[in-house]
Amino acid sequence: MPKILVIEDEELVRENLLDLLEAEDFDTIAAANGRIGVNLAIAEVPDLILCDMMMPELDGYGVLSTLRQDPLTATIPFIFLTAKSAKADFRQGMDMGADDYLTKPFTRAELLSAIMNRLERQTTLKKYLLSNHTASMTLSPKMQLLEQNLQWVILQNKFHEFELYYQPIIDIASDKMICAETQLCWQSPELGTIASTEFLQLAESTDLILPIDKWALKTVCEQIKSWQNSLTSFSLSIALNVSGRQFYHPDFIQDILTILMDNDLTPQHLEIELNESIIMQDVSSAIAIMNKLKFLGVKIAIDDFGIGNCSLINLKNLPINTLKIGRYFLHNLDKNHQKASITKAVIEMAHNQNLRVVAEGVDTEAELSFLRQHNCDAIQGFLLSRPLPAAELENFFLNGNYIPI
Repeated sequence: MPKILVIEDEELVRENLLDLLEAEDFDTIAAANGRIGVNLAIAEVPDLILCDMMMPELDGYGVLSTLRQDPLTATIPFIFLTAKSAKADFRQGMDMGADDYLTKPFTRAELLSAIMNRLERQTTLKKYLLSNHTASMTLSPKMQLLEQNLQWVILQNKFHEFELYYQPIIDIASDKMICAETQLCWQSPELGTIASTEFLQLAESTDLILPIDKWALKTVCEQIKSWQNSLTSFSLSIALNVSGRQFYHPDFIQDILTILMDNDLTPQHLEIELNESIIMQDVSSAIAIMNKLKFLGVKIAIDDFGIGNCSLINLKNLPINTLKIGRYFLHNLDKNHQKASITKAVIEMAHNQNLRVVAEGVDTEAELSFLRQHNCDAIQGFLLSRPLPAAELENFFLNGNYIPI
């Protein structure tokens, strides 16, 4: 029987759900909060997830966003359980990749109908993928289906299926929001929400990534200009990840210049994020391109510093503004001496080069305490906020008081 994960912080509701599901012969696992739920989902890979929308620490939105970024859990059917009835809440959940939602109180029949509908759709998709499999395929059936849909989106100019979310970056010392990193979401009518980590890897193996990257660059600059016009106090930079194909494309610098001019936008509000692997493809060419970006006034950040080989390069040769320490080094760093030592060394090394250090994926107060103690400049992560749609980021920016005391 299918395995269902129930993530619900109210014990009575959780137990009632488990009793009902077990009476229908489903295998069940349960989590009393969002963080436990994420860990169980990754460890058990259930067939479907029922998740309460409003929970302390990590809410349902945070659970969904985290799971959709992990290829292992990205396609698991996800149903929100919520006492909220506002359409905006439902739309937000669906835009982030939820498959369905049930408003409390719901009946047994409503619950079972939602579960069976999602499981049947998942089974149909799996059968379709298997029926198209041949030994000669260089891509898996699922990847072929994704590629076909991506090609259709690009050819038909259906970029409205994409949406950019923004995760706030907060300066630790001043508790001021200084930046936001973009994350791309694809809501396919045929396939549902596809994790960016999944379809972008596919797109980067083809030329499909180029029109997607160009759309993202144009959209980011238009959004920055909109915020400048509507918010007199807006002074943020927005960080955009670019692919290697876009970065090394002959028109990359001219595209940026044209879009900045079209929007009458100050270059300092745009930050380009590069993975270490992109720089390592061709170090000399990468430095030359980065120097051109720096001449324009565009900021540059290295993402997930220390994971690849870029740390072997003398940072003096890289015309960058920011080093970003990835989640790998932060997870359990308060208990892992090796990770703590590496993180402290990266912070010190970056500061010696007058670089800003941003820690990504900060989820606990213990991590924040360590980073504050060792003079990390800024943080982003679910401790502060999940990635937000543009309108919600605007509200987040205006509200202030970002870092828990």
